Amino acid sequence: MSPAPAAAQLPGPESLPTADFFLFESLLVPHERRKLAELREFLAAEIAPHATDWWNNAEFPDHILPKLAALELSTPAQRGYSHLFAGLVIAEMTRVDTSIATFFLVHHDLFVESLYAFGSQAQRDRLLADAASLRTTGAFALTEPAHGSDVAGGMETRARRISGATGMPDDGGDTWVLNGAKRWIGNGTFCDYMLVWARDEADGSVRGFVVDAALPGLSRSRIEHKIALRTVQNADIVFEDVRVSEADRFAGIKSFEDTNQLLKGSRIMVAWQAVGQQLAAFDVARQYAVERQQFGRPLAKFQLIQQQLVTMLGNAVASMGMMARLAQLQEDGGADMAQVALAKSYCSARMRETVALGRSILGGNGIVTDYRMAKIFADAEAIYTYEGSFEINTLIVGRAITGVSAIV
Repeated sequence: MSPAPAAAQLPGPESLPTADFFLFESLLVPHERRKLAELREFLAAEIAPHATDWWNNAEFPDHILPKLAALELSTPAQRGYSHLFAGLVIAEMTRVDTSIATFFLVHHDLFVESLYAFGSQAQRDRLLADAASLRTTGAFALTEPAHGSDVAGGMETRARRISGATGMPDDGGDTWVLNGAKRWIGNGTFCDYMLVWARDEADGSVRGFVVDAALPGLSRSRIEHKIALRTVQNADIVFEDVRVSEADRFAGIKSFEDTNQLLKGSRIMVAWQAVGQQLAAFDVARQYAVERQQFGRPLAKFQLIQQQLVTMLGNAVASMGMMARLAQLQEDGGADMAQVALAKSYCSARMRETVALGRSILGGNGIVTDYRMAKIFADAEAIYTYEGSFEINTLIVGRAITGVSAIV
């Protein structure tokens, strides 16, 4: 009797093409590629082995902040890196852990960038060095309990300017009093400072303030029972007669429109998160398909599994292509909000399909975090919604291509 034929030796995932199938990283200059490799080494050593436990326990790893700061990747464009590199940094962080990427994005791309964009020289001198090096952490307090997508027009948090001496309304006063509430504030439970948006009672304009989180009258509580981004500490924040110095008002902000450039930049980075989430899903699903045996052969030998993996790869590559072009537009002077909105809506929709296919490939193992895919699948839902939901971004594009607004 002839011996049974030996099972064919399949290649290990490390010898297979990467999810960057069209080699977008080759567009980076050499020192950017070296820096991205350094980031990957850090993520593999310091984040990947622990990310699932942090997520399961809903614990933020404060101890990794000095090591993260040592990479010197705060606001890469401000350091002379390309916009493509800045986007790939967020995508690579997301590929390993969406929560850490979200912390990084909120702190650097919203809080630190706001200091560059709107802060006075005195504010930058006082706050920027510590924030950029993560000796202090920041948050971006915009969304409210009753206002998310409509917060620009519906903002209820109020700022009243008073005289520091009398406490009475006075246009020349040196103190502002904040009252109201914010919700879903990333980093909000532990941040040292937050950029708070409030409506000026005197003229109805929107103002921005750098608020010390330890001020009297400011209270914050962690939002519990999340099924996504569990490592990120989102907070409910309440302001009850919180007094903020005029010196802590962002003089560069005169209205909500002044924030468009900042919000546009953060929306681009969340679209890059949608890319990173797809890279993660593809990595995990392909490795599982190559290693998992069913019916006496690897899952990767089944035609439907290969079709699903190819669809996942196609979605990821298409999303990377759109984002790489958007980075070029940023280098050439900036993309408009409709282009950014299309990128966010398209990439997040492709992401949702990609992570669902990945979860399907893992079968029952796709619903437990031990195999990473359940975490990837759940975190994708947050990316689909924040920085403008899929629907809102779609309607922004619809307004641009028809000249008619379906929002208001």
